Amino acid sequence: MEWLKAVQRLREQRVPGVLVTLTSVRGHSPREAGAKMVVSADRTWATVGGGNLEAVAIERARAMLAEDRAVPETLKVSLSDKAPYQHGVQCCGGEVELLLEPLPVVPSVAVFGMGHVGLELARILARHDLELHLVDSRAAQLEPEQLRGLDDAVAGVHVHQVPVLPELVIGELPEGTHVLIMTHDHAEDAALCDASLRTFTQGAEHLASIGLIGSSAKWTRFRKKLADEGHTPEAIARITTPIGLPDLGGKAPATIAVSVAARLLQLFSGDPTASEQHTKVNP
Repeated sequence: MEWLKAVQRLREQRVPGVLVTLTSVRGHSPREAGAKMVVSADRTWATVGGGNLEAVAIERARAMLAEDRAVPETLKVSLSDKAPYQHGVQCCGGEVELLLEPLPVVPSVAVFGMGHVGLELARILARHDLELHLVDSRAAQLEPEQLRGLDDAVAGVHVHQVPVLPELVIGELPEGTHVLIMTHDHAEDAALCDASLRTFTQGAEHLASIGLIGSSAKWTRFRKKLADEGHTPEAIARITTPIGLPDLGGKAPATIAVSVAARLLQLFSGDPTASEQHTKVNP
């Protein structure tokens, strides 16, 4: 189905669109109920009937995109030569109703380190409509048996097993990804922090946020190391550590995972205070 492939393509390319469905037909119409098309800012796929009907639908869909509408809309179009029309006469004699459903760009999250906290966090995030990238340098942590709790995931799950230089994955992540660094190795964490900050020095706002799990002592060492590698205080301040909600304490992996997931949901919703929030302690 062309429209279904278009939906998948837009999601993969992180481009917003609108799915247009012909939901009901009274009288005659060039297409039957159920016909679908997909509209982006500069392309369309498939058809709901052409002519004035389709042109009106495309115009409204692109207005929704321009207005960043998140709520579906219905649209009635009369196919009569006596009805008002914007894009030519269409005199089939019927009346149709269209459903216009936004196809937003979903959040993207990358979890580096599938240890106890990473796995618990992945289980929570997998229940949300987002793109979830799981990265670990240890093959055993990404075995299907280890990740079987994600078998019914709502999220699109992408597994990256990188035995050498996992920081190279940073440059391959979709634009706007939220990065969470929580590996088993502090040297690996440091390399990931460095690689994440370098995406900004290259002149692109590639990552939406960078979070590092750890104690204040760990962060003191990392901050010095990053400064020695040439990162400015302003750049280093892009890294949030500790991570999670400020008022939810506790060191149990599931507790930390809930705290971090909640903070991410705040970021997804555009809460302006979310980027300033920190947990009291990360192990």
